[in-house]
Amino acid sequence: MRNFKNLRVWQKSHHLVLYVYSITKTFPKEELYGLVSQIRRSATSIPSNISEGCGRSSEAELARFMTIASGSAAELEYQLLLSKDLLLISLADYERLNASLTEIRKMLNSFIQKLR
Repeated sequence: MRNFKNLRVWQKSHHLVLYVYSITKTFPKEELYGLVSQIRRSATSIPSNISEGCGRSSEAELARFMTIASGSAAELEYQLLLSKDLLLISLADYERLNASLTEIRKMLNSFIQKLR
């Protein structure tokens, strides 16, 4: 069993979630149960799956949860693009979020490759 809090990829994804929550506070109320909910769930799913994988007994299971986290990151990538195109987030916020997300996805892919 690994301590997920010691993993840089978890730390970065946790900070991404905090930033996502602060950005989505500015979304219109009518998006609260739509896009805001989807964005927050997919963002939260990344560090959640990393932590769950760290609690599993094998590296194969850890790799599976890292793969799920990577899928959530891909989902979030689209939701952020949509938010930018709908003018719900600024270009600067989108670029900052997307850069962070790209780094996290690379870290997850690297981690998965090392586990296989």
